[in-house]
Amino acid sequence: MLKIVPKQMFFTKGVGHHRNKLQSFELALRDAGIEKCNLVTISSIFPPDCKIISKTEGLKLLAPGQILFVVMARENTDEPSRLVTAAVGLAQPKDKKQYGYISEHHGYGQNARQSGDFAEDLAATMLASTLGIELDPDKAWDERKQHYVAGRDRLFISRSVAKAAHGHKNGLWTTVLACAVMLVD
Repeated sequence: MLKIVPKQMFFTKGVGHHRNKLQSFELALRDAGIEKCNLVTISSIFPPDCKIISKTEGLKLLAPGQILFVVMARENTDEPSRLVTAAVGLAQPKDKKQYGYISEHHGYGQNARQSGDFAEDLAATMLASTLGIELDPDKAWDERKQHYVAGRDRLFISRSVAKAAHGHKNGLWTTVLACAVMLVD
């Protein structure tokens, strides 16, 4: 049986503006550096022993026409000044032999930091439930993060990438995206 398990992953994000919705998406992909690849969206498991590399390093490994597996968050608008956002969050266990979670979040009215924090919180909450860790949903993410992510006894590492943009002033389509790009040998 063929097992496709990514060995490396990088994060990227982008924004595009165009009078056509699809072309604004294409421009967001160009901004993110992954426009030359065929994207296959996947769900949200971060593989064990997967190495996170820089965007610069990851982009050097891409070839035109390559099939890329991505966890993608994407949002768009053609309303002037409307704030759109897309974010991908990761929660990775301290034990690299265990799998982690990637979450995607997209919406309106949040800046990049808010969106990134939300996506990171989603991923951490999914991982915490798998690890048997209780995360109090009534506490703010910043407070929970300090307890579970920071310090010498941290149980997992979390991070996010997010992009937010205001709708183009002339009503062009505005697309934002954030991706976790998985690389298979």
